[in-house]
Amino acid sequence: MVSDVDGVRAGVETSGDEPLMLARAVPGACVCVCEHRYLAGVLAERVLGATVHLLDDGFQHVQLWRDLDVLVTRVGEIPDGRVLPRGRLREPRDAAARAHVAVVMGATSDEARAEASTLGIGASCGARRRLGYPEVVTTGDAPQAVHDREALPGPRVMAVAGIANPGRFSSDLVAAGYEVAGYQWFPDHHRYSPRDVTALAARAADARLPVVTTDKDAVRLESLWPAGVPLFRVPVQLEWDPPDALRSRVAALIAAAAPEESACAS
Repeated sequence: MVSDVDGVRAGVETSGDEPLMLARAVPGACVCVCEHRYLAGVLAERVLGATVHLLDDGFQHVQLWRDLDVLVTRVGEIPDGRVLPRGRLREPRDAAARAHVAVVMGATSDEARAEASTLGIGASCGARRRLGYPEVVTTGDAPQAVHDREALPGPRVMAVAGIANPGRFSSDLVAAGYEVAGYQWFPDHHRYSPRDVTALAARAADARLPVVTTDKDAVRLESLWPAGVPLFRVPVQLEWDPPDALRSRVAALIAAAAPEESACAS
């Protein structure tokens, strides 16, 4: 168990980076991590009182019944893709039709509707990424939001990330008005060592650059980062088109089944 209604219960070494990030982002929700999703769900229901389960990366987890399947994709990603090991798809294209809703990244509502129709999915919405306000990363305390871009020492930054597509993080920074004057990429879910952090901090200090990183990387960096070198996490936010398409679908489902009950991510 990473978190319950009373707060976060585990550190990053026990929980992993993404579960801890989720636990902090959604106070009051319980977050459980287990190789067997069913067991996590049983714990969440019987011990923590959860009545709504949200599975991350659960589309292929067919052992569990789902009331709502949401498929996140991009225009052309599935129709033009190939199944592993020749491509990135885990299942053939026809499997996409199992989804109740398609969320198409980087697309307008019309583009999302067209893509969903191609895949045999009846409902859809578009979503675009944008960066939120930077937040100061502090060890042991909740991050303090910086709502003024001038709080950063200039628009030039050094980007650090250990995610699947670090180039997208860099592109998002540029689109938000930052100049990526330096960067260092690591493998996805990289476990930063004291040696990594010392080298990164020294490089940033020599270049007089603040370091910006993702929410996921920040939970691993915060306990190791030295004082005196500015470190910021830059959260990613989504803009939906149409704005309430997915939210209303989920809200209606929850209200019909168990109104005003608690939620759990597993």
